Amino acid sequence: MKKTVQQPYVLASISGLLLSAAWPTYGLPLLLFFAFVPLLIAEKKLRESKASLFKVGTVAYISFVIWNLLTTWWLYYASGFGMWFAVLVNALLMSLVFMLYHLVAKRISKFYSLVFFICIWLAFEKFHLEWEFSWPWLNLGHAFATYPKWIQWYEYTGAFGGSLWVLACNAVVFYQLSKFQLAAKKSIFLYLILGIALPICISMCIYYTYHAEGETKEVVLLQPNVDPYTEKYSTTNYNTTQELLALAKPVCTRLTDYVIAPETVLAEMIPYEQFSQSTCPMLMRQFIQDHPGIQLLWGIDTFTFITNPADVKPASNVFRSGIWIDFYNAALFMNASPTVQKYYKSKLVVGIENLPYKPILEPLLGNIMLDLGGTISTKTTQANRAVFSSTDGTKVGPIICYESVYGSYVNEYVTNGAQFLAIITNDAWWNETQGHKQHLSFASLRAIETRRDIARSANTGISAFVNQKGEITKQSLYGEKIALKGTVQLNKKHSFYVQHGDYIAKIAVGVALILLTFTAIPPLRKLLL
Repeated sequence: MKKTVQQPYVLASISGLLLSAAWPTYGLPLLLFFAFVPLLIAEKKLRESKASLFKVGTVAYISFVIWNLLTTWWLYYASGFGMWFAVLVNALLMSLVFMLYHLVAKRISKFYSLVFFICIWLAFEKFHLEWEFSWPWLNLGHAFATYPKWIQWYEYTGAFGGSLWVLACNAVVFYQLSKFQLAAKKSIFLYLILGIALPICISMCIYYTYHAEGETKEVVLLQPNVDPYTEKYSTTNYNTTQELLALAKPVCTRLTDYVIAPETVLAEMIPYEQFSQSTCPMLMRQFIQDHPGIQLLWGIDTFTFITNPADVKPASNVFRSGIWIDFYNAALFMNASPTVQKYYKSKLVVGIENLPYKPILEPLLGNIMLDLGGTISTKTTQANRAVFSSTDGTKVGPIICYESVYGSYVNEYVTNGAQFLAIITNDAWWNETQGHKQHLSFASLRAIETRRDIARSANTGISAFVNQKGEITKQSLYGEKIALKGTVQLNKKHSFYVQHGDYIAKIAVGVALILLTFTAIPPLRKLLL
């Protein structure tokens, strides 16, 4: 009896361990194709024993806490509270999704309930991309980031194609296992092999027949290797600029088109008006003058004061009576033109750069600081994805750090004309852990989805060049101070995914709602038995 009681918890733990062992960059993603099966078996046993919904949720929670903890524990280096908040809350959300599947599975047939499971999980992943507590790091399609040869068809489906692939294989294996027939169990291996091998074979065909075409541009990536905790804010923008330009100068040639520096590399935190009139931009323009044709794409942490109430935005912060302040995590683009182009980071890190649902939570929190590694001051964003225009007409999409996790978001740079993508980031917050490695691997997903080369400049972490097939062609080492030179190839074509976005997730939401509606209405429910 005791063994029977403990069995669901053991099965849930196995699922959690399998999901964790499949995750990049150390994992084997093949495990994902049956990782949910032990948890689905546990749910079936609990359902048959008429266990409470709370117990089902508890069993699921064990599985998802293990998965979240073992894959994102490195958040602890930025904030202990932030790590536990992300792990426990994200696991809770996943458990709520699984509990909803349990309620539906009690009322309709096995086949339709598994279809619902696939669709509701995809709907959850889409929801996690859109709401203000967004944390899509563990979306299942991200797990194949270090195996770009397997997922060349992401140019048609996006990462949601990978999530669908994983969920469908798990559903088929569980469905066959639950038939309790020897022949059915033997067929599991055939279904699993075909379900895994066929998409990989299709991907390989695309991989070996895809040929990038277009003009190439020479790019220099700067990796200054500055400690964000002890050094970053202790020097002036003038000194930082001198050091960056000195780092770039030896490798720049007359063929160099772009010099890209990391997120918030200019971090003195002075009003932008003061920065634009300081000697720092003068140094940058002198460098451009000495190296004709070079263009600078650098990150800056800055702010502006607001005194006119009409200019106050929802994200504006109260400075004192009658004065507001807008904080920006921005990318600057400078060339021979007198105009400085700017882009404001608009997918913000929860708690550090953004207080979610600020009109509601700010009055409730009052002066309490939400310690997620930063403050609850909100940074100002922009509605559109700005694309920087070069002197020769080339367009580059500036992606700042966390924004690279969002596939459909990155698409907007491409639809606005970006011919290659520049990711500027600061991954030193997490020390030398899986965090910066996973973050780098997601660039491969974005490259395949959009068929755009990516130049990635990291303060510390890994700076790299990623080609249109998602392959890392050149990279730095963690903790290395370097100017890394390489090339990017331009592309003007729009992939199917760029044109149609997260259509798989949208279809899944629609199907899930239909199945939920049929389940809730007894006369219609009979059609799903």
